[in-house]
This record gives sequence, structure tokens and C-alpha cells, in this order.
Amino acid sequence: MSESTWGFETRAIHAGQEPDEATGAITVPIHLATTFVQPAPGQPRGYEYSRTSNPTRAALERSVAGLEGAAHGFAFASGMAAEDALVGMLRPGDHVVLGNDAYGGTFRLIARVYGERGIEWSAVDLTDAAALADALRPETRQVWIETPTNPMLTVVDIAATAGAAHSVGAHLVVDNTFATPYLQNPLGLGADVVVHSSTKYLGGHSDVVGGFIAVDDDGLAEQLAFVQNAAGAVPSPFDCYLLLRGIKTLGVRMDRHCDNAVEVASYLDDHPAVARVLYPGLVDHPGHQVATRQMSGFGGMVSCILTGGEAAAVAAVSSTRVFQLAESLGAVESLIEQPSTMTHLSVADSPLAVDPGLIRLSVGIESIDDLLADLDQALR
Repeated sequence: MSESTWGFETRAIHAGQEPDEATGAITVPIHLATTFVQPAPGQPRGYEYSRTSNPTRAALERSVAGLEGAAHGFAFASGMAAEDALVGMLRPGDHVVLGNDAYGGTFRLIARVYGERGIEWSAVDLTDAAALADALRPETRQVWIETPTNPMLTVVDIAATAGAAHSVGAHLVVDNTFATPYLQNPLGLGADVVVHSSTKYLGGHSDVVGGFIAVDDDGLAEQLAFVQNAAGAVPSPFDCYLLLRGIKTLGVRMDRHCDNAVEVASYLDDHPAVARVLYPGLVDHPGHQVATRQMSGFGGMVSCILTGGEAAAVAAVSSTRVFQLAESLGAVESLIEQPSTMTHLSVADSPLAVDPGLIRLSVGIESIDDLLADLDQALR
């Protein structure tokens, strides 16, 4: 049997993670060395300097690339470092299209950091084919989508958007953080680049920050390898070890995340304090059919807008006991937040501004009865 024929869970545990040849260690060793001895000048045994490449990082890169069905993978020190490597390839006058409910950090990077350096951008509803077509220009070099989006849980048709992007010669970049490679494989749907905040579901335990890029194109991979080494925003060997450890249980964790999220979304959908639930697993969600087609599950993220607006949202997120009030997402413990004052504060005065009555829940793997009871007392 070859690795390519293994099921997802088998690949997550074994692909790129062979037992150590020297000792037989079942887990990939943490190679802390910064430099590697060469038998002759310019003739390394495979590694020279750990910013350029490291055995523990190489194992992580092979692992995640394999899960995404990619030929090449690149690990970074954070999700934003990964995004910066991609946007940094653009030149003044180049144009980027992103969703009008993109993650605040992505918007800040493209609009405020690179916008001030001459990169042009448009934020549009990527579920509207006509709006996307109108936004595309001959200068468009990248189209960025998240699906589902953060925090509105909008679902974007990857294959259709890839076709539109390619019609003007642009790359389609898909942030696959919410879905993970367990639920969705964008490269197989026509995307050119997949990016992750591996801090989230890939790590899964709120103890490591990281980012990742997966690509198939050899030329793009060569560019990314150069940028990764030249800029040096790479994760430490210990961070790579933690991510490899988390990835081993990604499949079983995502099953529980999805199961719990469906229950939470259904509960909120019937609650009088909730005006609207945003979860692609609900049949009345606008993106439900697309999600059913391109995902194998609906994920562990749920958002909702409370009837009482901002005051109700503040009260609710401040009253939970099992759901912890904190930024980030995708770990075993359940988290809750008010995006307008937390993760999406950077878009407060932009076209991407978030309703202050919206709360976002990262549904963990705790007992579902405890999660529902916690929400019940917080929403009274």
C-alpha cells in the first residue's frame, strides 16, 4: 500500500512521520540543531541551516501537504506570516479581490499594510457571480476566499470562483482554516493555493501558533520556498512537533466538533433570544447546498445574531462557564466571543464591519449536554 491510497486518519498519523531511523522512535524527533555538519564544502547531507529547512519541519510539511492533496507544503510561524508570504509576492498596481466578510486580519494585511505600498483591492460578495465578475480586472493577481467565512459562516463555491479567477489569470487562494483538509480539499476543486492558520484545528489544543501554505504548482512552490527562507518567518522545531501531534487526532476531533456544532446550531435556531443562526449545516442556510457539495461535514464554528443586539451579545459572552470568553478557535475547548470588539475590531470602520449583536462560538469536544446547558443559562 502507498501513502496515497491510505484513508485520511491513517495519513494523518503516518504520512511523512516514519519512525526515526537511528532510534526507532515512533514520533518524529524534535531536531533543535540550528546548523548541520557537511562532509565537504557545499555538500550537505540534506540540511544546512534550520531557517532554510529542518527535519521536524520537513515532516510537518510533508504531512499537511499530503492531507491537502498537494505536491508542496510550507510551514510558517503564524497564519498571518503565511498570508504575508503570498501577498508579498504582489507588486504596486497589482489588484486583489477578497470577500466582503473576510477575516479582519486578512483585510488589515491586504488593505492597510500592502494597500499603503500600492497594492489595490476590492471587497465583494463572493457568492454573487456578477459582483465577482465586475470586480475582476486585468491587473487582478489573487482572489482570496474563506469558506466557510469568519465570522459570518458564508459558503463560497470554490470551483466557480476558481473559474472566474483563472479567466483573468489570477490565482485563487483559499483559507481552509475553518473546514480543515478533513472536511474540504480546495486544490481538488480548482484552487491554486490553500492557506491555514494551523494554530486552529490543525494544532487543536490552544498551545501552538503556526501557519501553512499548500500548492501543486512547481513554479509557485519555488517562489514560496525562496520567500520562506529569505524572510525567515518559520516555526520552531518544537512548534512543528506540537502541530504533528495535534494532526494525528484531527479526524476524530473534527467528527466531534461537527456533531456538537450541529446540536448547538439547532438549539440556537429555536431560541427566542436568537434572531438568526449562521451555520451551513442548517438547511435554510444560503450556502447549505454548496457546502453539501464541496464539504464532507459542516464544521465546528457557529455564529448567531441576538435579538437584543450589542447589549445582549456582551451579556451572553460574559456569562458562559463552559464556553470560555477568548479569541481564537478550533481547539478542544469551547470558546465564545463578540467579533465586533475582539477578532474583527480592525474592520470596525470598513465595508467589512461586523454586527455588534453577533456572537461567534467555536464549539469544542466537551459533552454536548454541558454545552447546551451553559448556553441556556447565558441566554436567559
